[in-house]
Amino acid sequence: MVSDDILETWFCSEVLPNEGALTSFIRNNWRVGEDVVDLRHDIYELAITGARRGLPDNARAFLFAIARNHLINRAKRSRIVSFDLVSDLEAVRHDPDMLTAERYVLAREALKRAQEGIDQLSPRVRQIVLLRKVDGLNTQETAARLGIGIDAVERQLAMGMKALADFMLGGSGKIIRQKFARKVRKENGA
Repeated sequence: MVSDDILETWFCSEVLPNEGALTSFIRNNWRVGEDVVDLRHDIYELAITGARRGLPDNARAFLFAIARNHLINRAKRSRIVSFDLVSDLEAVRHDPDMLTAERYVLAREALKRAQEGIDQLSPRVRQIVLLRKVDGLNTQETAARLGIGIDAVERQLAMGMKALADFMLGGSGKIIRQKFARKVRKENGA
């Protein structure tokens, strides 16, 4: 057990200098900007609690592993599915010993569920989702590669991501085409 004085010194000298990077990390990986300060404080609390048992060798890696895991857990609890968030969080380096068997199993199940949802998409929508979200192509690159318009890429990506989010949240994952919306626009002269 680490004493409060040593813990405070460690926190001020090793953790707080990472505040700017941590804040940027949270902003880049969380949809709700108003939550950034609360999330940062939660992460600090978790870091202090974890460090009480023993100071980590690499405070920055320790802090960002906690941040990554906390954001993933909050997303699960909030039932928010953000593939950008998950893909960005996967890029963060982490110590393999920090991952428990339970987290590993949950992550594998979520990945399997995501793959099942992607497999349910129509071939064109699936191709667009994979090019944009997995391969990292921008809208123009995707449109050029597939020989379709930018508007078509954006529309089909939106439909695919909505269907995928629906599937991940326990729904059917069916693509809902906006035929009615187009009909109404035509009738109104738009």
